[in-house]
Amino acid sequence: MTLHIAEKVVIVTEKIIAKGVCKIIDDCGATGYTIIPAGGKGSRNIRSTTERASVVDDFANIQIEIIVNNTQMAEAIMDKVRDKYFKNYSGITYLEDIKILRPEKF
Repeated sequence: MTLHIAEKVVIVTEKIIAKGVCKIIDDCGATGYTIIPAGGKGSRNIRSTTERASVVDDFANIQIEIIVNNTQMAEAIMDKVRDKYFKNYSGITYLEDIKILRPEKF
């Protein structure tokens, strides 16, 4: 088995901005992403995946994971999401070095 180096961008933010974040991801050239319900504790209090903080589902948190094959694309996604959304919405983003099996997918 041969593994290949790639980058995983992780964005944890509010579900209400998911469509806009995903548009940035697409516009930067990523081939896809995964969205997962997210909960936890941070500077803006505690969020649960089972007990919604509000009746409105859009106020839930999500985690978006994007695998890309170059650092420039990863950083572009992170910068654009931060610049457009993180002044007005809660969110964090981080980058992980990962190894993947099928680099042609990314």
